[in-house]
Amino acid sequence: MTIRGIQPWRRLTGLAEAVIIIGLPFLRINGESALRFDIPTLRLHLFGISLWMDEFYTVLIATIFVATLFIFLTIMFGRIWCGWVCPQTVLSDMTSFIERDRGPLSCLLLFMISTLVAANLIWYFVSPYDFFPLLIRGELARVTWIFWSVLTIIIFLNLLLLRYRFCATICPYARLQGTLFDDRTLVIAFDEQRRNECMGCMACVRVCPVGIDIRDGLAVECTACARCIDRCAEMMGQRDRGSLINYSFGLPGRKGGLVRQNIILIGSVTLIFFAYLIYLLLSRPLVDMTVLPNPTFQSGPLAERKMLNSYILSIRNRSKDDVELTLKARGLNGRIEMRPEGLIRIRAEEVKRIPVYIKASGVSARHVDVEISIESMDHKMRARKRIRVMVR
Repeated sequence: MTIRGIQPWRRLTGLAEAVIIIGLPFLRINGESALRFDIPTLRLHLFGISLWMDEFYTVLIATIFVATLFIFLTIMFGRIWCGWVCPQTVLSDMTSFIERDRGPLSCLLLFMISTLVAANLIWYFVSPYDFFPLLIRGELARVTWIFWSVLTIIIFLNLLLLRYRFCATICPYARLQGTLFDDRTLVIAFDEQRRNECMGCMACVRVCPVGIDIRDGLAVECTACARCIDRCAEMMGQRDRGSLINYSFGLPGRKGGLVRQNIILIGSVTLIFFAYLIYLLLSRPLVDMTVLPNPTFQSGPLAERKMLNSYILSIRNRSKDDVELTLKARGLNGRIEMRPEGLIRIRAEEVKRIPVYIKASGVSARHVDVEISIESMDHKMRARKRIRVMVR
């Protein structure tokens, strides 16, 4: 079967997006969700990588990258996001039956779809492998029920009352695009050079979900759904002529290169942040150590120019495997002894707190600089911290 027109491709794209968004919470990598923010542990599971709260600077870089990517795509391809992959547009397209029939059965079906969509959003915070057993046993947390109910009502009312009007009136991205477009941005435009061929059938206006007349020029309300292109092509095809409305880089008839200064600039910034994000993800340490004073121990002298100090080592294993680490310490400007030393075992994703006791001697100064280190046998996991301990 030959797929004709743009709308079948948009429907296929929307269906693929729905499968990905609904299926992603069910996909597991290394025993965890492919994409989920776990609220109790404050960890983001990201395609096999678990980011702890103290690593959320990586999320900031990722956010900046996504923002610059959106700007780049908007300058280059206009509202391609709005017309093809925006969840608001996809949901509105998939529930178009409510525009034809607002009877009880249609509203019930719309409410069921809203319930599923709301549950799908929650699965990005509560694993569906935990969600469904808890739901069946009636043990789903009260706060989860509240969020599920509120999200369902919001989505239902949105699809029942707003739909494409949200894109035309409320969506801030629609307003932002006006400041980003230039004369070579991809837009859906009416070919003014062929205006005399227009039959005045108004088919393009009737099929537009936001009710604009594309013949009047570019409009901020346009969602780039391309329905007017297919409809005009259908009507003009009766006269063996091509559509008067089409995708165009800039208005039809205008010439200019697609590669321009703003594209190069924002594209370069996007690539820089993307490369930095990849570097952060690949170079993130798998073990982390924090040295804290031991609040239950009072430092005291042992002998002349010697003093016993105690600290708490908080060691976090970020990997998915149990590891054995060698713990040791050395004085940078004096002799020190630390207990315990040697091998320690830390389970996968465990935070282990170890009290250590350090004796420093052999110098006339009041303090000794000490380096505490942990390292795995294969030298792939290591961490070092410097502290200053009292001598006398």
